[in-house]
Amino acid sequence: MGRKIAIVGAGAVGGYVGAHMVQAGEDVTFIDPWPEHIEHMRRHGLRVTHARDIAEFSVPVRALHITDVQQLAKEKPLDIAFICMKSYDTAWATMLIRQYLAPDGYVVSLQNCMNEETIAGIVGWSKTLGCIASSITVNLPEPGHIHRGAGKGGAAHTVFRAGEVHGRLTPRAEEICRLVGYSDSAKVTGNLWGERWSKLVANVMSNGLSACTGLPGGEMLQSEPIRRFSTRLGSEAIRVGQALGYQLEEILHLPPETIARAGEGDETAMRVCDEQRFKDGKRTSSQQRPSMGQDVQKGRRTEIEFLNGLVVREGEKIGLSCAANAVLTDIVRRVERGELSPDPRHITELRLN
Repeated sequence: MGRKIAIVGAGAVGGYVGAHMVQAGEDVTFIDPWPEHIEHMRRHGLRVTHARDIAEFSVPVRALHITDVQQLAKEKPLDIAFICMKSYDTAWATMLIRQYLAPDGYVVSLQNCMNEETIAGIVGWSKTLGCIASSITVNLPEPGHIHRGAGKGGAAHTVFRAGEVHGRLTPRAEEICRLVGYSDSAKVTGNLWGERWSKLVANVMSNGLSACTGLPGGEMLQSEPIRRFSTRLGSEAIRVGQALGYQLEEILHLPPETIARAGEGDETAMRVCDEQRFKDGKRTSSQQRPSMGQDVQKGRRTEIEFLNGLVVREGEKIGLSCAANAVLTDIVRRVERGELSPDPRHITELRLN
């Protein structure tokens, strides 16, 4: 206790972990660019609900719009700043909060994608940590309301993995583990980069597909051609990650090699993948949308360039073709620009080699 914490980006993930920290008595300031969200939190607090087995709760919170952040100059400096913005907002959000950090303060990327290098370019590697939220399935359906489309992972699935960029186990990493552990199961990892790429693979397999098809997770799972395409997306990303030297962790409760082989046409691996994904699907609301599907619904920019687009770019550097990821990246870009409407036929009628 006693640490001064900022959550920069009080959306689904930031709001979820921050609300649990406040409930536990931590000193948390929420910062967000959405005026209605800030005003609702100031007046009514932050409400958290779950689709399964967990009672809802609300907590009063301190919420600042980004135009109010200069107030922090009059206060005790921040010890920890969690960046929970979309990847394309990482740089300015880190720049915004940097000037309010204590001399020994640090910044934690609690985001999708690989953003630690961007953060380190602003505050330095010595002040940069990472934390992965695995299979958290949260969304922000309305101002002041965070909803998780499942129950908690608990012992069955470790949701949060906090770590230093250099892989050593430190008191700082333990502190982040303790803080996010108020929300769900957590551990300190010595394999931040492998964890990061493994989570990226999971996102690559679902986020862009929801954006371009308009479907929630449960309906994508029920469509065989979409499910097969999802596996191919993951397979390409796994092969790139392996070539880059990442020590990949379990992905969607499956060994990475099983997904990779399934995407390459191995029928036994395909059956194993399908069995596990249908099993996992029973734990989550069928109407839960991956974050990029939520973005398209709200007319927001997606992170496609930081997910599937990144796989394509990294693959090109090492001579690996990622045709499925390249095609999906292009379709989602066109949906973003309004040239296409979300439609399952973008995938079900797609012909690749």
